[in-house]
Amino acid sequence: MNNDIILVKLGEIILKGLNRRSFEQRLMNNMRKAIEPYGNLKVYCLQSTVYVETLDDDADLDGAFEALQKVFGIIKLTRAAACAKDKDAIAKLAIEYLREDMENAKSFKVESKRSDKSFPMTSIELSQYVGGLLQDAFPNVEVDVHNPELTVNIEVRDLSAYVHAAPVQGAGGMPIGSNGVAVTLLSGGIDSPVSTYMIAKRGVRLIPVHFFSFPYTSEQAKEKVIELGNMLTDYCGRMTMEVVPFTHIQEEIRDKCPEEYFTLIMRRFMMRIAERIAKDNGAKAIVTGENLGQVASQTMEAMASTQAVMNLPVLQPLIGFDKTEIIEIARKIGTFDTSILPYEDCCTVFTPRHPRTRPRVSEVEKAESVLEIDALVEEALQGIERIELKHE
Repeated sequence: MNNDIILVKLGEIILKGLNRRSFEQRLMNNMRKAIEPYGNLKVYCLQSTVYVETLDDDADLDGAFEALQKVFGIIKLTRAAACAKDKDAIAKLAIEYLREDMENAKSFKVESKRSDKSFPMTSIELSQYVGGLLQDAFPNVEVDVHNPELTVNIEVRDLSAYVHAAPVQGAGGMPIGSNGVAVTLLSGGIDSPVSTYMIAKRGVRLIPVHFFSFPYTSEQAKEKVIELGNMLTDYCGRMTMEVVPFTHIQEEIRDKCPEEYFTLIMRRFMMRIAERIAKDNGAKAIVTGENLGQVASQTMEAMASTQAVMNLPVLQPLIGFDKTEIIEIARKIGTFDTSILPYEDCCTVFTPRHPRTRPRVSEVEKAESVLEIDALVEEALQGIERIELKHE
C-alpha cells in the first residue's frame, strides 16, 4: 500500500525546553543511519512525532521498522496509513487498512487524537463515527470500550489523518550522542555488554576498550568480544573498539607483586589506560560492568582502590542489580548466548587463590610500586589495535 508509513513517538525528548529541537535532530540523524540499508526513506518531524516514508517501491519498510525498534530516543512506533482529513476517507481507510486485524479480533474500540484543532469533529465524535462504520463492515466483531482485543487508532495531524493498530514499544532512553562520549570496558562476560547498553540508552556515544592477553587468552576470545561489540551497534550505533595488549602488564604483576593484589593492580592499570584513551578521544567518563559484592574485586574497598588512580567519573549502571536481572537484559538485547561461550578473558588470567577483598589504597599502592607503571601504560597504548564494529 503506497500510503503505508511509520509513525515514531518520542520519549524523554518531549520534556526538553528550548534545546528540544537539537535532540529531535540528533534522533532523526540516528534513525537515518539505522535505516540506511533499507532503501530510499524520508525521515521528518512534526508535532512531536517523527514520520518515516518510502520514496520508492524498492524501500524495505519492514526492515526499517525492525531496525528502529532499537534506536534510543523512541518510546513507541507503529505502521500506519495516511489519508485526507475527511471522516469518510478515514473510515474507509480504517476498514481497508485494518481488515485483517478486524477479521481476527473478537472485540474492538476506536481511539482518536485530534492534533489539528480545525478538524470539524471532536475526538469522541470521530471515534463514534468510524466505530459505527467499522461495526457495519465487520458485524462479528463486538465493540468493547473497556477491554478490547483490538484498538483502532486515528490521529488527525497537520498534513493528513493516520490510521493504525496498537504501537509497539521502542527502546526508550535518549538519542545516542545527546549526552556526550564515554569509554566502556568490554570483556567477554555477561555484565559489560549490558552496562554498555544501559549507558548508551542514556544518550552516550561509546568507545569500547578490550584488554587482550594473548597467548593466555585465545584469538577466539577476542573474536567473541568483537562479535558482542557488533551486536551492540544495533543499539549503540557505529563504534570503534580499542583492543589493548595486556600480556606484558599482567606478566609483570605476576612476577613482581604479591599474589593477593594481582586483580586489584590489574584493574588499576585498566583504569589508567582507559582514562588515557578517554582523554585522547574527548570522552568524559569510564563505564564498567561492576556489580557490588559479585566478586572479590567488587567490594566497596576494592572499587575505591581501583578508582583511586582516576580523575574521570566511573559510571556503574549495574552496581545494585541481581545477576538474574542482568541476565534478563542480556537475553533481551541478544548478547547472552555469545557471552556464555567458553572462552576466557584477561580477568581470569593469574587469578589469585586468596584475593584481598578489603584493601587499603595505601597497601595496593605499595604493592604496585615495584612496577614501571608509566612505561607499561605507554607501551600498552602504543600497541592498541582499532577495530571498526558494524551492524550485521
